[in-house]
Amino acid sequence: MVLRSAEFAGLADPFRRELLVFCYRMVGSVDEAEDLVQEVYLRAWRSYASFEGRSSLRTWLYRIATNACLTALEHRSRRPLPSGLGAPSEDPAVPLTLAGPEASWLQPLPDVAGSADPAAIVTARDSLRLALTAALQLLPPRQRAVLILRDVLAWPAAEVAELLGSSTAAVKSMLQRARALIERVAPREDQLVHPGEPGVRAMVDQYMAAFEHADVAALVRLLRADVELEMPPFVTWFSGREAVARFAESHILGAPGELRMVVVGANGQPAVAAYRSGADGVHRAHAVHVLTPAGDGIARIVAFLGSDLFRRFELPMVHAATADAAG
Repeated sequence: MVLRSAEFAGLADPFRRELLVFCYRMVGSVDEAEDLVQEVYLRAWRSYASFEGRSSLRTWLYRIATNACLTALEHRSRRPLPSGLGAPSEDPAVPLTLAGPEASWLQPLPDVAGSADPAAIVTARDSLRLALTAALQLLPPRQRAVLILRDVLAWPAAEVAELLGSSTAAVKSMLQRARALIERVAPREDQLVHPGEPGVRAMVDQYMAAFEHADVAALVRLLRADVELEMPPFVTWFSGREAVARFAESHILGAPGELRMVVVGANGQPAVAAYRSGADGVHRAHAVHVLTPAGDGIARIVAFLGSDLFRRFELPMVHAATADAAG
């Protein structure tokens, strides 16, 4: 049994991150995805003695993961972003509406450095951008699974049909409907730029400097005219450069030095972690901003408020510089 367990671990562990990405796409939550992957590996380990190798181990694990996700989604509502719940506000003076305790928001997925990561292959084939991940949440779970398995993982329709206990014709029909919905609701990609393209890092550096220096004019220069700002767990969101700039000036920027920023990465997009100073002058974890850069400026900002995500990004809860000063 020990040898069998060691064999299973050695063969299956390389797929762990890849399966996490798959489960994240399905459920929209890193926390839930990690729990599901744990469940997948437990089920697989228990059944490994009966694994006959008629498919690859990777395919077998994906079968277990798909069924686990579909079961988990039977009694759960989708995880949206604020823009998926209603129209934007154009008045930055409007009181912000906080979501109720029952609300479950889409979470960002921290990037993993290194091209050897198996998830990098998956990510390259179909972007993990937040907007697309949010669009996936609009699909019924089985359509969501079909779209990911067919268009992201390139499974043959017959294999997907076998997994779902359906017909190939039904799978093709579900895929067609899923693609049509994604085409309607997902943002256009032709104006977006890759995080690695020249100028994007400079844009991120300027964004951080604008917040750290409380420079609203510098921020305005970075924003596209139709920029959107979302701030889970607040339902209220803003659209348009003027509304976003006015809200940032009156509610976010504060005084120069009040915010400190650190570069991170999420969903294949540039992102920054913001630390806000308290009365004691110590900068503590405040929010993670996921940015959508376009050729003519920043098209979208999703600021996930709260400190819970910082551990996910392996970030300290207190900014290093002020932690040293306080110590």
